[in-house]
Amino acid sequence: MHAFDVLGDPVRRRILELLADGEQSSGAITAAVQAEFGISQPAVSQHLRVLREHGFAVVRAEGTRRLYAVDAAPLQEVDEWLAHFRKFWTQHLDALATELARGKRERRKAP
Repeated sequence: MHAFDVLGDPVRRRILELLADGEQSSGAITAAVQAEFGISQPAVSQHLRVLREHGFAVVRAEGTRRLYAVDAAPLQEVDEWLAHFRKFWTQHLDALATELARGKRERRKAP
């Protein structure tokens, strides 16, 4: 499965967003995802398994709990692939920065 196949699912993207804030228990992830997407606990577990098997998440046992965290390596690969396309949006961001600076100058000049 390609990285974009893994990231193409909104539930898996949301799980990674949750994990980006730090290590989370499977119970906390399940509760958040169930509340947002209305899916079952086994469905959440399946998404966690996909993330784990494809290297996007790691899990460690702490007693009876399972704690998940992001593994950044596959995300770095995605970032490297996206580097080819950054030119399409960095020019727009540079133009936005120029316009914001122009607006600040004009506001300072105004009485």
